[in-house]
Amino acid sequence: MDLALLRTFVTVHRAGSFTRAAALLGLSQPAVTSQIRTLERQLGKPLFLRQARGVTPTTIGDELAHKAAPHLDALVEIAESGLDDDSSLRTLHLAGPPEFTAERALPALTELTGDDGQGFALRASFGTAEETLEGLAAGHHDLAISTARPRGALLSATPLCDEEHVLVAAPRWVERIGAEELRLKGASALEDLPVVEVHESLPLVSHYWASVFDSRPAASGAVVVPDLRAVLACTIAGAGMAVLPRYLCAPALAEGEIVRLHDPAVPPLRTYFLVVRTGTLAMPHVARAHEWLQRAATGWG
Repeated sequence: MDLALLRTFVTVHRAGSFTRAAALLGLSQPAVTSQIRTLERQLGKPLFLRQARGVTPTTIGDELAHKAAPHLDALVEIAESGLDDDSSLRTLHLAGPPEFTAERALPALTELTGDDGQGFALRASFGTAEETLEGLAAGHHDLAISTARPRGALLSATPLCDEEHVLVAAPRWVERIGAEELRLKGASALEDLPVVEVHESLPLVSHYWASVFDSRPAASGAVVVPDLRAVLACTIAGAGMAVLPRYLCAPALAEGEIVRLHDPAVPPLRTYFLVVRTGTLAMPHVARAHEWLQRAATGWG
């Protein structure tokens, strides 16, 4: 079987479309379509179902991708690293949410970037869970940190850690509402507080309300900014209440710049996953980063 055809097939499988696969491979879309048809004729079975937007793999297509992708990735690893050149560092391409990646993952992984014979160069990009998983599947990243567990056999996920979510605001809001009022009325005492969030849909506040109060928040977003570090800064400045991961807001809580508005018996949690393409943990630099992050996570608490 022609390896070039397999490479095109795996790229289409990961990209979910002939158009995106063509861009990744540097080929025209008709060339990609022709190669997939050739492979389907050789196998005597369809590999994809053509749809209005992209393609969906058949059962045979999924099975072939699961078997072929790890070996093709290993061949790319050999080709890119070279057989005799030990002087150049491998590059690890990491993707994840901006705050967690910047505050947790990158500081841990920088310890592995030295030229000690096992080190690697590090490149990072930020994005949503959907964006990072799509990029990982398409081969843009080697390792992804995601709050969503991927489906299917192409990507493999390992739980990394849980983060606790905390409902906070600047002290002046507690003074305005009254600590006793907050204690007695709970969610209803917070209805008039403006919200600082990462998206108009209020994903973190809505999740907190559903988990803790079994209801939906009545307030709307006063400040919406797509970075939790900016949410924290605005909350400290008094813009309103916010739900933040404890690791991010712990220093501000300790300094009294913000205070907890509620202390539930069981705080809401969000799980982070380490995700790789199935089979790529055979690559030493990916395996080392994967293991190192798991070790680091035991101390994040």
